[in-house]
Amino acid sequence: GYGTVFELTPTAGGGWTETVLHSFNNNGTDGANPRAGLIFDAAGNLYGTTSYGGTYGAGTVFELTPEAGGGWTEKVLYSFNNNGTDGANPRASLIFDAAGNLYGTTSNGGAYKVGTVFELTPTAGGGWTEKVLYSFNNNGTDGVYPEAGVIFDAAGNLYGASEEGGTYCAPFGCGTVFELTPTAGGGWTE
Repeated sequence: GYGTVFELTPTAGGGWTETVLHSFNNNGTDGANPRAGLIFDAAGNLYGTTSYGGTYGAGTVFELTPEAGGGWTEKVLYSFNNNGTDGANPRASLIFDAAGNLYGTTSNGGAYKVGTVFELTPTAGGGWTEKVLYSFNNNGTDGVYPEAGVIFDAAGNLYGASEEGGTYCAPFGCGTVFELTPTAGGGWTE
């Protein structure tokens, strides 16, 4: 009851056959409740997010790797912590940059508890390191609760949208479109 990753294969005559690639089980490490689409890497691995589950119950980033016999192996790459700095509850798809880093949003968590933009960088030995690039601030002008993913432009800036926040539609705001620009010191400016 915690969601699946599935494949639909066309059959002769116009029908489709479903194959469940992974069933999430929310067992303290696995994620639960995926709400976004998936992306492939060049090797044919699938990547996605779950809104809940993982080590801290605040969602995960996962990878599914195809096996030689036709099955798939799931690996949780990162469990969100919602500890006052980390994001929580990702609900959007991920994107890759040219170096193989993953980027996405969390709809909650961060320094102000209203969402983040994050980067996951692969490390030697198969691990991943997470970095919060931006914590949204419920200050009356900034966006809050980014429910959608982000995209890159040719210059390496990230763009996305928030569900609430912004200058208008008090008290909750009507949402924003934002741009994150990388700075020389490794930070990002919104």
